[in-house]
Amino acid sequence: MSVQPEASLPTPDPQLGLNGSVVADAPAKRGMSRTQKILFFATGWLIVLMPFLFWWNTWFGRHLSDQQLSEYLRDDKKPRHIQHALVQLGERMSHGDAAAKQWYPDLLRLAGNPVEEVRNTDAWVMGQDTSSTGFHETLLKMLADSSPMVRGNAALSLVRFGDATGRPQIVALLEPAQITAAASGRVVDSDRPGTAIREGGLLAKLQDEHRQTSEIRSPIPGRIRSVAQTGANLAAGTEVAVVDPATEQVWEALRALYLVGQADDLPAIRPYERNLPDVSNDVRQQAVETEKAIRTRAGTN
Repeated sequence: MSVQPEASLPTPDPQLGLNGSVVADAPAKRGMSRTQKILFFATGWLIVLMPFLFWWNTWFGRHLSDQQLSEYLRDDKKPRHIQHALVQLGERMSHGDAAAKQWYPDLLRLAGNPVEEVRNTDAWVMGQDTSSTGFHETLLKMLADSSPMVRGNAALSLVRFGDATGRPQIVALLEPAQITAAASGRVVDSDRPGTAIREGGLLAKLQDEHRQTSEIRSPIPGRIRSVAQTGANLAAGTEVAVVDPATEQVWEALRALYLVGQADDLPAIRPYERNLPDVSNDVRQQAVETEKAIRTRAGTN
């Protein structure tokens, strides 16, 4: 019996559906229009540009013209503009730029500025020209400032004048800041021990019996040694936190005490001579050299 060959299956037509119906062509994928491309690249450019502009406008190293310097020094609405101008002026003074003297009246005026950061920077800048008697007199008055940082910077600048009047304020820069509660309350939030903190940084939040919240901030830059934990109930005057001073602050204080320190200052200096993780080698060496200099002056070697 002969075998009949199988009928071949028809080749499927790509234009036909499973039931033979006609399938419409799939719409071609459209690319971005010119306008969309422009918007896309403009958005990407702004994402890159905005952080740069913010940095550029807040970077104190950006050069200011004489006109900008004058404007910034008088811009009471923007304290960072004043600080920017002060930093630029300090650099000119440190390089002996005689033209900087035209802004000296502004430096004397800013010693009474209500913004602590401005007074702090101003105290440092006035130490760049020790020929000005006006600066010397103003710095002496700033030793009584309400801010420990301003008092410290004024004392450091006075050392440049050969004046050791601010020695107690310099020694205080080596001491940890002990922050107490102004009123009783419950700690509802706090930072962690060991955390680095800037001047004015938030340490804890305290809630009183009326559920009013107050913020406890650090008076100095440094590292949190201890802080009351969330949930703790504190009485007025109770210690909230202890902040160890920043390395740069300690370094500057030790350098100044190398020149004007006395034997009474040694207990504040010696902790920085220890081989501890939080004390850098540079600070440790400076502490050792500062003690040697003090002992030499006191004749106790």
